[in-house]
Amino acid sequence: MRSRWRKAAVPVLPVLGLTALAGAPAQADPPAPTRQVDYRGHRFTVPGSWQVVDLAENPAACVRFDRHAVYLGRPGADQDCPSHAVGRTEALLVEPDGNTAAEQGTVAEPAKRQYRARADKLTVTATYDTDPELVRTILSGAEVPAAAPRVQELSPAPPEAAPALPASATYHSGKGFDTCTAPSSRAMSTWQDSSPYSAVGIYIGGSKRACSQPNLTASWVRQQADDGWRFVPLYVGTQASGISSPTAQGASAAEDAAGDAAALGFGPGAILYYDMEAYSASYTAKVLAFEEAWTKELHARGYRSGWYSSSGSGISDLVDHYGERTMPDVIYNGLWNGLADTLDPSVPSPFWADHQRIHQYSGNRRETWGGTTINIDQDYLDVRLAADPVPDASSTPWLASMPAITSARPSSKWRS
Repeated sequence: MRSRWRKAAVPVLPVLGLTALAGAPAQADPPAPTRQVDYRGHRFTVPGSWQVVDLAENPAACVRFDRHAVYLGRPGADQDCPSHAVGRTEALLVEPDGNTAAEQGTVAEPAKRQYRARADKLTVTATYDTDPELVRTILSGAEVPAAAPRVQELSPAPPEAAPALPASATYHSGKGFDTCTAPSSRAMSTWQDSSPYSAVGIYIGGSKRACSQPNLTASWVRQQADDGWRFVPLYVGTQASGISSPTAQGASAAEDAAGDAAALGFGPGAILYYDMEAYSASYTAKVLAFEEAWTKELHARGYRSGWYSSSGSGISDLVDHYGERTMPDVIYNGLWNGLADTLDPSVPSPFWADHQRIHQYSGNRRETWGGTTINIDQDYLDVRLAADPVPDASSTPWLASMPAITSARPSSKWRS
C-alpha cells in the first residue's frame, strides 16, 4: 500500500512544490486490527484475522502450525488431522502448565522455526515462517519471560537419547500408512487388531512439520514397537524453493533429524526419510546436492538415508542422476496409482532393488477400522537392509549389487 502511494505522489511534485508537499500531513497505513486473547492470567495480542481454538471445547481439533491460529489448552490424543500437511507459519499453542520460577524462560529453536516458552501457569509453542519478530512481540506483550524486547537466540540442549530400538524397527514388507500426527496408543492398538496395516509413517521433526505431536514420545514408539508396529520416520524441513546453501542445509537437516530420532529411540542403522515435496525442474541441481549432503551426514552419524518425493520430480531426478553422486539407501515415491506394490515406471527395476523401496500409492483417505477413524495416505513397503555397518559418508552402498549399470548415466529407455 505504501509503494502505491509513493508512485502516485511523484507526478504531482511540480504542481504542489516541495514546500507544499513537505507541509502536508504524513500519510501512514492504518494499524492492522488485532484481538486480545486472555488465558490463565496472560493476555496475548494477535492479528485480528487469527483463529482462536479452545481445545477443551474442541478436543478433536487438529493443532496445525501451517495456519495462523491460537490454540488454547492441550492437544487431544485423537486429533482429526489431515493425512498430510507441510509448512509452518506464525501460530501459537498455549498449554496449561505449573512451571516453577526456575523453569520459566524462552528458548529459540531455529532449526524447528519455533520458540518454546515457559511462563507462570502456561507453556507456549510459538512457530513462525517469515516473521519471527511477530511471535517475539506477542510473547513479550503477554509477559512471557524473555530477554525483552527480543528473545535471546539460543539453541536448545540436544535431547537425551532414548534406549535404542533395533534398526529392524524401520524394516517392513507389506502395507503401511502415514498420517500428519501420530495416532493415540488406543487407536494404534485398534488398527493393529483390525486393519491390514503393520507399519506407520511418523513425522519426527523438521522446520516444516505442520501438525502437533502430543502422542509422539519415546514411550509411545517403544509401546508400538512392542505391539508389532514398524516405522517410517519422516523429517520434513526446507523445501526446494528454500534451498540456498544445499550442502550446509542438507547436513544441518540430517544432524537435527538424527537428534530427533535418537530422542525417540531410533538408534544406529535406522532409516530416516527426508520429505521433499514435488518441485519444478529449475530446482533439480539444488535438491540433488541437498540430498547428497543429507545422506552423507546421516551415514556419518550411523543412520541410513531415505528419501520421499513425488515420482515425477524428486524420484525421477534421482533416477536421471543415478551413479553420479551419493544416493539414498531407500526411496519412498509418491505415485497415487492405487497399486499396492513398489513398482514405478520412472524407476528401473535394477535400481534400489534389494528391498529398498516404499510406494505411497494412495492418499487423503479417511479409513475406519475397529470403530476408529484416521485420515491416512496408503503405503506399500519392501524394506529390509543388510545388517552390515552403515558405510562411511564417502561410500555408495546402493551400488553394491549393480556393477553392470553404474558406468553410464541411465538413458530415457529406463522410463519406457
